[in-house]
Amino acid sequence: MTTKSYFEKLEKMYGPLTFGGLLRAWREAEELSQTSFAKRLRMSVQNLNDLEKGRRIPTPTRAARIAKKLGLPERGLIQLAIRDSLAKEGFHYEVKLESA
Repeated sequence: MTTKSYFEKLEKMYGPLTFGGLLRAWREAEELSQTSFAKRLRMSVQNLNDLEKGRRIPTPTRAARIAKKLGLPERGLIQLAIRDSLAKEGFHYEVKLESA
């Protein structure tokens, strides 16, 4: 399944995704505590909590690293991070990344 269809399918089923919402859903689907998931991602529990609640938005580089650790398409997580960053500033745009 392509990145586009994977994330679009999730959004059709559950509504607009956020980076933090995706992390939380992934963690809960794996039945992991924040502590064990934070260890897997090599970050503090507080940092994970801030990401899940949208208090922090990762940079594209960090989003790509997290995607790699989870085995998810980096393009999709980078798109979510950029979209969340724009939304936090009041810009509600759809973000689509394409390879050069």
